[in-house]
Amino acid sequence: MSDFHPATAESLGATDNGIEARIERALAGLRPYMAADGGDIRLVEVTEDLRVRLELHGACADCSMIHMTMRGGVEQAVRAAAPEVRAIEAVNWDG
Repeated sequence: MSDFHPATAESLGATDNGIEARIERALAGLRPYMAADGGDIRLVEVTEDLRVRLELHGACADCSMIHMTMRGGVEQAVRAAAPEVRAIEAVNWDG
C-alpha cells in the first residue's frame, strides 16, 4: 500500500490565508488593466483538485482578445502566485 496522498485545495490552505488569498492578490494586480478596458475578473472557487474557476465580467466576458488575456495574463499571474494549481478556467468562456 502506498502512503501517497495527492494535495488538495484544503490540504494546501485554501480556506485560510493560503491558495485563495494568493490568487486573489494576483487577480487584484490584473484588475486595473482589465478595468481600463471595461472588464473585471472574479475568483469563483478553487476546487478540491486544485482547479481555479474564474468569472469574467463586463467587456472581458465577450472580448475577442480574451484568449490572450487568459493565457498570457491571467494564467501566468495565477500560476506565479499558486504554482500548485492544476488548471485555470473561466466559467463563462469556452476557450
